Amino acid sequence: MTTFNEHPGKVFRVRDLHEHLSLPTDEPSINVSRSRLGRLVRQGLLEQPGRGHYQKRT
Repeated sequence: MTTFNEHPGKVFRVRDLHEHLSLPTDEPSINVSRSRLGRLVRQGLLEQPGRGHYQKRT
């Protein structure tokens, strides 16, 4: 959430987010992040303007 708070208008792809945070970019790691980001979307903290894209809800 910190990255989204620091860049409130920016739309992130999961792979870009991993690169920005220096996290592994292998498929299993990215799938875990997709799942977690999906949960944040369902909780209303993030929005998903397109498939695979996430940004902070305004």
